[in-house]
Amino acid sequence: MSPRPQAVTVIDLVRTFQPRKQPAVQALDGVRLDVDEGEVHGLLGPNGAGKTTLVKILTTVLLPTSGRAEILGHDVVHDAKAVRPLIGIVFGGERGLYTRLTARQNLEYWASLYRLPGAQIKARAAALLERVGLAEKADVKVETFSRGMKQRLHLARGLVAGAKVLFLDEPTTGMDPIAAREFRTLISEIRAEGATILLATHDMVEAEVLCDRVTLIDHGRILATESPRSLGRLVSRFQRVDVEGADRELLDRVAALPGVESIVESDDGHRINVDGDEHVPVVLKVIVEAGVVDVRTSRPSLEEVYVGLIGDRGLEV
Repeated sequence: MSPRPQAVTVIDLVRTFQPRKQPAVQALDGVRLDVDEGEVHGLLGPNGAGKTTLVKILTTVLLPTSGRAEILGHDVVHDAKAVRPLIGIVFGGERGLYTRLTARQNLEYWASLYRLPGAQIKARAAALLERVGLAEKADVKVETFSRGMKQRLHLARGLVAGAKVLFLDEPTTGMDPIAAREFRTLISEIRAEGATILLATHDMVEAEVLCDRVTLIDHGRILATESPRSLGRLVSRFQRVDVEGADRELLDRVAALPGVESIVESDDGHRINVDGDEHVPVVLKVIVEAGVVDVRTSRPSLEEVYVGLIGDRGLEV
């Protein structure tokens, strides 16, 4: 089976900032990254980890200090004119929207910047407003929009030129939970149509729900790239057994079994951390034979992975 084509390729990318009269800041330190075509790839890290710097370089907004990056085979530095029609950018917050214009005027303006034919601009804007659920607000000034509505308009703007690779930089920042969930649904629909999406975030739910793979980045360095599920195994070799209704005598017997590293209280019972999958069947057998049937096993969540590798800086759930 041949490897999937690469939508994004990053090789040994370095970006150093030199503030006046201050020490140099290494925002990216030898970053290597591959994103497959059609993949939703999460770039997960706390504020200041280097996510936005990487996105700016990949979208031709910022030059790297050294290294190389390509979008669909085009170098972002030497072939920027070929890259720009292929990409769309969605920022969090209000950056990039003209709030005194209507939603329709915003999209038509951006479509004209991409030099879409005049006959297509109005049709494209109308179709995208319908797509993101803003058709009824098409001729309302953006300054009256809620945060969630503005983000949907951001997404429409990112798609206005038919982007093949979409960059989302903290897209649900400040959204309420309902608006964020609706926005994620839109992203899933766009992915199903074949777009490649690079999602820079520090939101656990966003990364775990949307992404095929996640790259953890901190202090400008890549720590790991795996599926959200696989990352759990990188951080903890423990299988977790959650049990309700176990008395102290049973817990003491379980604690003495091979492979049982610890037993801690949880909100609704106890969590047994078992070192190695081979010991789990014995633990379960002892618990069930004691008459306890409310038992669950699980792997670490992406949130626990994040805290294990990076700590709780910038953690958002």
